[in-house]
Amino acid sequence: MKRYEQFPHTSDIGVHVYGKDLRDLFENAAFAMFDVIADLENISGDMEETIELEAQDQDLLLVAWLDELLYKFFTKGLIFYKFQVELLTECELKAKAFARPVAVNRNRLKTEIKAVTYSGLKIRKSDADYEVEIIFDV
Repeated sequence: MKRYEQFPHTSDIGVHVYGKDLRDLFENAAFAMFDVIADLENISGDMEETIELEAQDQDLLLVAWLDELLYKFFTKGLIFYKFQVELLTECELKAKAFARPVAVNRNRLKTEIKAVTYSGLKIRKSDADYEVEIIFDV
């Protein structure tokens, strides 16, 4: 199963994300965002961030998750390349995100994402998996 695919969107970037379960969907959404931001091929690093979040529902939790990662990208200068959701409920997430400093990877940067939007965002369960469309403001 592919993690995500981009789709055309006026002036922004849209991604259609897939996951075999909700944890996989959240991990793949984070990967998709950072794959838009930077070239993640063969990237590795030894930095790790633990993230704990709460929100009113899973759609809001997904946006909060991506917003937190984007915030850490800008404030700590980290390119995240691997994600491990350890706990995911309707309103709570605990995860680890693995990173490498942007400073040693400036040549890998591709697209600046300013924000994650709520535009049309709704997690859906299909027969075999989960999916969601996310629009990034660029």
